[in-house]
Amino acid sequence: MPDFRWRLAAVATALLLAGCGGGARNADDTAGVRRYGALAFAPCTLSGGAGASIAAQCTTLSVPENPAAPQGRAIALRIAWLPATDAAGAAPDPVFFLTGGPGQAATESWPAVDPAFAEVRKRRHVILVDQRGTGGSHPLICRDAQGRSAVADEGAAGSDEIAGFARRCAGALDADPRHYTTTDAVADLERVRAALGAETVDLVGASYGTRVAQQYAMRHPRRVRAMVLDGLVPNELALGAEHARNLDASLALQFAKCRELPACGDRFGDTRARLRALMRRLREAPVEVAYRDPGTGEERRGTLGADTVAGLTRLFAYAPEAASLLPLVLSEADQGRYAALMALSRLVQDQLGEQIAHGMQLSVLCAEDADLLTPDPAEADTVLGTALVDLLRAQCAVWPRGRRPADFHRPLRSDAPALLLSGEFDPVTPPRYGEQVLAGLPNGRHLVLRGRGHGSFAVGCVPKLLGRFLETADAKALDASCLDSVGYVPPFTGFNGWEP
Repeated sequence: MPDFRWRLAAVATALLLAGCGGGARNADDTAGVRRYGALAFAPCTLSGGAGASIAAQCTTLSVPENPAAPQGRAIALRIAWLPATDAAGAAPDPVFFLTGGPGQAATESWPAVDPAFAEVRKRRHVILVDQRGTGGSHPLICRDAQGRSAVADEGAAGSDEIAGFARRCAGALDADPRHYTTTDAVADLERVRAALGAETVDLVGASYGTRVAQQYAMRHPRRVRAMVLDGLVPNELALGAEHARNLDASLALQFAKCRELPACGDRFGDTRARLRALMRRLREAPVEVAYRDPGTGEERRGTLGADTVAGLTRLFAYAPEAASLLPLVLSEADQGRYAALMALSRLVQDQLGEQIAHGMQLSVLCAEDADLLTPDPAEADTVLGTALVDLLRAQCAVWPRGRRPADFHRPLRSDAPALLLSGEFDPVTPPRYGEQVLAGLPNGRHLVLRGRGHGSFAVGCVPKLLGRFLETADAKALDASCLDSVGYVPPFTGFNGWEP
């Protein structure tokens, strides 16, 4: 396989509680210590991307690394508690926030979305558990030759090199990677719930977190009061199996919007055709590019290949504000002006790489999905091609593999009230996935946000709807007409913005 396919896959893969009366028991044991159920918390600060930070209460809970050997080795789960702002009126059911990846840490993801949950947090405590293998919960991180968090060495050109990287990473970990699966994480969440002393919880899952939420609801149905699922991963889905076709379908919708606007269509023409031509040319002859590092401002040089273009295209497709730049930067690159594309690609890779614990990601995907993945020749002409499937199959052939329950991929059937959110242009979990999950949720409702990509918590009036739903646990009674005002993000027609 050509070198660019492996490098693209590396980028793409990197590239989601017995009752407590009115809520947690907040009595101080000692100065600065607060108790919630059986757990003692101390003040801490949670930090996330873009400099966001938030005050919280933190603790750890010791759990067995191998659930089948409770007397064996233990690992510590990092747990953060965000107390309800109306402590006197706090509800007894806390919110468990389940983040994406797989490989992201809840305590690191939360600061960026906290403003969207202001209504929710008035009467509900929020609990963040770094899933085992991520963040502060015994992270499983693979590092390349430069010491960067990565899923493969840059320049790896074939399955032997890719597999070798995975084998070396697994051997270097102070962990048994077989016990870092979604099923293990669900058992951890139940231990946390019991330790907090809450009879029921509300599950809020984003992207891969929706898989965790569904698996918890399957195993512990009486413990779930309500669910919010944003960017849904159906239980039936093998992660990675449809990424290539989903991206191309999303790009088709987004580029069609460009053609509908004269200022965009007249200037950029057929953006998809331009993207194909650019990737074909760079696949045959990568180019050296001088550009300004977006983080430091320093002048740098780097090699631009088809993998860089495809990786940036995929990651920008997640958010319409970023995708609005694609017609412009692809047009610039097609005309030989590559600096903007190269700088944006470096910015995305630098920000994303350290957010994913790739070892944990492999533990999840190799146990739960890899044996169900088969390269589809029909995807060879897509932006991603079969690179992601090929990468996972090569690495999972050597990665220590855990087990999944026989019913792991069975569709969820639950009477729990559920609010499902999808973005019209989502390139990884399209709206049809939401409809698929909704079929098993008689008390669920699916809202599709016009013009949006992957992740909807902070869009328009969604924060208000989140608060109302978790207060009433009745999705069907929500007045969601406020979402009618959510519109499309216009494409940039120049580096100063879009046409008025």
